[in-house]
Amino acid sequence: MKLELAKGVNDTDPERKLLELKVTDTLRTVFELYGYAPLDTPILERYDILAAKYAGGSEILKETFTLTDQGKRKLGLRYDLTVPFARYVGMHKNLKLPFKRYQMGKAFRDGPIKLGRYREFWQCDVDSVGISSMRLDAELISIFHDVFNRLGLAIIVKVNHRQILDAIMQKAGISNAHETILIIDKLEKIGIDGVRKELKEKNISTKSIDIILNLISIQGNNDKKIKALRKELGTCVGLDEMEEITRYTNDFIFDISLARGLTYYTGTIYEVFLKKGEIKSSLGSGGRYDTMIGNFLESKEKYPAVGISFGLSTICDALKDTTVKTTTSVYVIPIGVDCTEVIKHLRKSGINTDSDYSSRNISSNLRFASSLGIPYVLIVGSKEVSHNKYTLRNMQTGKEELLNLVELTKRLL
Repeated sequence: MKLELAKGVNDTDPERKLLELKVTDTLRTVFELYGYAPLDTPILERYDILAAKYAGGSEILKETFTLTDQGKRKLGLRYDLTVPFARYVGMHKNLKLPFKRYQMGKAFRDGPIKLGRYREFWQCDVDSVGISSMRLDAELISIFHDVFNRLGLAIIVKVNHRQILDAIMQKAGISNAHETILIIDKLEKIGIDGVRKELKEKNISTKSIDIILNLISIQGNNDKKIKALRKELGTCVGLDEMEEITRYTNDFIFDISLARGLTYYTGTIYEVFLKKGEIKSSLGSGGRYDTMIGNFLESKEKYPAVGISFGLSTICDALKDTTVKTTTSVYVIPIGVDCTEVIKHLRKSGINTDSDYSSRNISSNLRFASSLGIPYVLIVGSKEVSHNKYTLRNMQTGKEELLNLVELTKRLL
């Protein structure tokens, strides 16, 4: 039997996992800073929930992994964390609103594979239900910047509004707006000529294509784009809400061509990209889905909802040069003595400690510690034990100090 991975998935080795934990710790810190509470939902969902007409839509269902349990019930692996969140809110009708939650977990899509895109991937989401104010949308933009500033990544946040796209479709006389929006969503990948070609293949008139392409190509700062669109589109809720966001923050680019394919978005939509680098996939995305929860409940009651998602795998790809190899702070090298008590003391003091248990010589142990990037080595021999003084070596500078346990603990904490 040949040992190999399924296509589109990866093992996560210790170095990569440590990097993932660094990112998720940063995300959790920021999410909680903004008042979001943790929630967890199952990886397995009923297929009819994932396939609901007000969920992800036909495009995402093509990439949904499906299975049948022993009771012949059709199930699916979740393709995002938003639909399960909406299902959760719908099942807990007495939930106090507004409800702000974050969740980190794996999602699955049987889609094309490339750098930054996998079939099994982590999503890290913040969502809120019960708030319609654009102040919350501005807050989400701030969360994007706060997270990536802490991770040392320079980003661009792009924002658009589905009702603006709908108004553009209406002005162009397009009846099948969603299919056309899906083509516009490919602009970054295939360019304006590619978009024009695909629109023609859908038998859209040259006049309509020109209207669409002219409007999504408007240049200028956010205010200029809003003013230019008002002249062309007139009254538009999407433009009103975009203008409201700019009163709270302008730390984003109003990208009129940003479409996002998922059908459940009803208002603002977001995507985050690196300013520079080989990774062209988005590092985060999201948007408003004000009707999904009400539709699940078959209720006319409004459940305004908005959220953003961070792609952990893609972020870690962008941070690959900052990989940490170990959690160990100090590596103890015993020389013919029992170091059990010293090791216990260090661990009880909260210092991540590992030790050589194979009786290797000092040179071999130093090479081992260096290969893992362990910052300190503690050398313990009979002389050190008798004097309660231990040799601490800084592996970066090579400097050595003779310290007692109290001094050693203070130095390593």
